[in-house]
Amino acid sequence: MASTKEYLNYILEQLSDLEEITHRFMMGEYIIYHKGKIAAYICDDRLLVKPVQAARQLMPEAPMEPPYEGAKDMILVEDVDDRRFLTELFEKMYEELPAPKPKAKKCR
Repeated sequence: MASTKEYLNYILEQLSDLEEITHRFMMGEYIIYHKGKIAAYICDDRLLVKPVQAARQLMPEAPMEPPYEGAKDMILVEDVDDRRFLTELFEKMYEELPAPKPKAKKCR
């Protein structure tokens, strides 16, 4: 099941206090970027964040689920209605998120 645009818009609104939140549509789902780094996925109308230490500390009991079949587990954010918590979560996660991979150079 693909994620809805309404769910994406709701999550983006919840994260609107943060700078540089962007997203990309990919195969019916969405990737959420924070300052250019991949922070989360929206899959099947679920918000899943990278399992970095800061996220684990803020949500020690949160379930781990794959965003899609065959993917590595991520942390399911169950309380997406708490805007303050989501802001804090993304802020604390940022330093631990991996840097974007450099784009491959085009051959001519």
